[in-house]
Amino acid sequence: MASNFLPDPSSVRYDGVWTHRDVHANGIRLHVTSASPGEPAQPLVVLLHGFADFWWTWRHQLTALAELGYHAVAVDLRGYGDSDKPPRGYDGWTLAGDIAGLIRALGYTDATLVGHADGGLVCWATAVLHPRLVRGIAVVSSPHPAALKSSVWRDNAQRRAFLPGFLRAQLPRYPEHLLTRGDGSGAAELLTDRSSPAWTDTAECADTAARMASAIRIPGAAHCALEYKRWAFRSQWRPDGRRFIAVMRKPVDIPVVSMRGEFDRYILPHTVHRAPHLAPRRRVVTVRDAAHFAHQENPDAVTAEIAKLLTGDGRRSRDGHA
Repeated sequence: MASNFLPDPSSVRYDGVWTHRDVHANGIRLHVTSASPGEPAQPLVVLLHGFADFWWTWRHQLTALAELGYHAVAVDLRGYGDSDKPPRGYDGWTLAGDIAGLIRALGYTDATLVGHADGGLVCWATAVLHPRLVRGIAVVSSPHPAALKSSVWRDNAQRRAFLPGFLRAQLPRYPEHLLTRGDGSGAAELLTDRSSPAWTDTAECADTAARMASAIRIPGAAHCALEYKRWAFRSQWRPDGRRFIAVMRKPVDIPVVSMRGEFDRYILPHTVHRAPHLAPRRRVVTVRDAAHFAHQENPDAVTAEIAKLLTGDGRRSRDGHA
């Protein structure tokens, strides 16, 4: 039986070897969780979660990057977790502005961005719209927005994998019900359905799914999560959306590592490899023993690729394996 109890936003502030704080940026309050080796200020790495998720998805990278000497910050994106949930601002322009404002509010002049799925799309947008603030990006299951659009239109396999859920999100109210039903089991099923079978059977996966289920039931979180997808769809027929995708076709001339779990059935290999001219300094890496949530399923491999990006050790290649 579903519970009528709705979690308080502060319920996502889990204890650990990190600190929680509120940062005001771009006109809203963002909840961030940070870990660092201490003073003086270290290079900044900002970690952005994907759809129906929250900062906890980066717990492994938070601690590992701090141990490597970086100031790692995992964000609850606009509308999620304990961040503000305004009625608007879920377009690519504003979301990039949130991260640009966050970097400045934390006292930095630039940062390396790391993102999963929708969070990766925010990484791409911030790199294009605020290039001076972004040193490099690492994305997991998040092809370039223009490449993803092209694949969905032109490739039957990618369209079958991506489009049904994306279109279903456009309906009023019903998608919110799907995410929050059964105490948030809809959000938990996104994790278990898109992860590799070996990881799905672990206690860590079960614990993470329970935390996602609770976080999506925070008042307003499910609706705000779906607003990301609703803007992405509706803007295709509006001037702001056409202008956004046109701007996004400007090549990103910074180091990029694009990772995809070898068993990911949601984002397909040819989609990740598409449009290399949009990121000429990109490395594409296949993460072994992982699917859509590679940063959780094989965290050491993903952290190692992020570290290569940060130190400049990675070399551009057509494909690699981690």
